[in-house]
Amino acid sequence: MPPVVPATDGIDPNALRVLITGFGPFDKYKENPSWLAVKPLHNTILYTDPPTDLLVPNDQAAMITDEMEEFLRRPQQIHISTLEVPVSYQAVLSITPGLHGRPPVLPRPNDPALAVPPPPANGYDFIFHVGVAGRGPLRIERLGHKNGYRMKDKDGEYAPIVHLPKDPIGDTAEAELQRMERMLGPPHALHGPNHGPEVPEVVDIPPPPNRGFGKGYEQFADELSTDVDVPKLIVHLKESGIDQVYSSMDAGHYLCDFIFYCSLAESRRGILPQEKFKERSTPPKTTPVLFLHVPPVDQPLSTEQVTDAIQRIVLWVCGRLHHP
Repeated sequence: MPPVVPATDGIDPNALRVLITGFGPFDKYKENPSWLAVKPLHNTILYTDPPTDLLVPNDQAAMITDEMEEFLRRPQQIHISTLEVPVSYQAVLSITPGLHGRPPVLPRPNDPALAVPPPPANGYDFIFHVGVAGRGPLRIERLGHKNGYRMKDKDGEYAPIVHLPKDPIGDTAEAELQRMERMLGPPHALHGPNHGPEVPEVVDIPPPPNRGFGKGYEQFADELSTDVDVPKLIVHLKESGIDQVYSSMDAGHYLCDFIFYCSLAESRRGILPQEKFKERSTPPKTTPVLFLHVPPVDQPLSTEQVTDAIQRIVLWVCGRLHHP
């Protein structure tokens, strides 16, 4: 892996701009393992070569001159900025939309040494979120979920309540009859001392409220998938010597899942529905968004190993974003 290069001479205006977030302290983690792995990459530079199979489309190969091919093969600068996000639903909702702004709007970090350079006017080229999970391999998430958040955050707060459309079956007379039968008990009701029917007291406890994304996110699906080709990325990482990594379709319905869904939704905000751009030569592009779950330190991977894996992921994704 190439060494991390501090961005001491400014940022190349043609550089790919990457934002990586980690989470702050919570529960038993005075320093979140995700932030420990992300923090060393703040304001650093990587260089990547584009994949050879993506340099030139086959139908355009005859149009490429030697000078153009040399330019396409030129290593591209990647500038990385990092941001620590509190383990709070409200913090995620207030911070994440700004990350996808044009230009992005980021909160001021508590540590002046971690000040974020001026964001790119047209937005970041890749937004990469990292969070901690249990002991085990690295886990690259493929899916973010809109609803079903039941756990409290570090401040003891829940995700917002979302009122889902009523189930049409639940509004039928048959459903109401079934509900009344549950309340009144079975037909063979118990008999009390006066030999009359004794109706057991049954409390119809309502289910807990649904929590997740409501106002402002109505147009987005219940599940959103990353545009990054995770299976190919997993193959690349394993070929690079990172064996302890796999993909996942369940980001956990906690803050990791919450920021992943929020970021995926914000990356798509303003994009026209598919039927409205059928006549375009190329559909509008969204910012690639990815989420990586990392284990606690040394369970089994060290912070340095996780940081190395994060760099390799950035290089692979950005290699497919190479700007000609």
